[in-house]
Amino acid sequence: MEFGVLLAFVGVVTVISLAPGPDTFYVMANGMASGARAGVVAAIGMSTGLSLHTLAAVFGLSALLQAAPTAMDVVRVFGIVFLLYLAFQAFRSPGSAMDGVRADVPGRSLRRVYTMAVLTNLANPKIILFYLAFVPQFTSPEFSWPVPMQLLTLGGVFILVGVVVDGLTGLASGKLSEFLSRRRSVRKWLDRVSAGVFGALAVHLATKVARP
Repeated sequence: MEFGVLLAFVGVVTVISLAPGPDTFYVMANGMASGARAGVVAAIGMSTGLSLHTLAAVFGLSALLQAAPTAMDVVRVFGIVFLLYLAFQAFRSPGSAMDGVRADVPGRSLRRVYTMAVLTNLANPKIILFYLAFVPQFTSPEFSWPVPMQLLTLGGVFILVGVVVDGLTGLASGKLSEFLSRRRSVRKWLDRVSAGVFGALAVHLATKVARP
């Protein structure tokens, strides 16, 4: 695979990763609601989703999922219900997730953050379209590497850039919220913001399900 092509791909995916989207907002919301650790875990979950998208692209499953949207709708409906639950939980208990031990989120909560991050990423149709329409533009059968290896390499680059950007986003939002949460009024505001983000993501997924 040519170095110039790979370098161009790095530049493109860096810009894409920096642009705010559902993945970024989910990472930020978890960082604000549950601290830096939850934000980083959410970023790792997003990268896991990207890993599955990469494997799907290599084995041609992305085209299959696009041809059978019902399977994706099932994932999205589950995501909608869970995001609404998270929004309700954050809105109902202002400040409860931001006490002095907020950085030590229980293991079960971290597993939940991770699982939902994976599902949020998998249910994002833009990622599927990215792998279907965009990534192949950086591959060619004329390159020295086989096309599946090229897809794996490009997917690995996308994952690496994504986990760095999302990880820093989750860490920064978590640290900032931990610093601001010393004041009760700010803690309440941060919970409200987190609830709003989770609710907005649920609406976003709902529009994808409802769209013919």
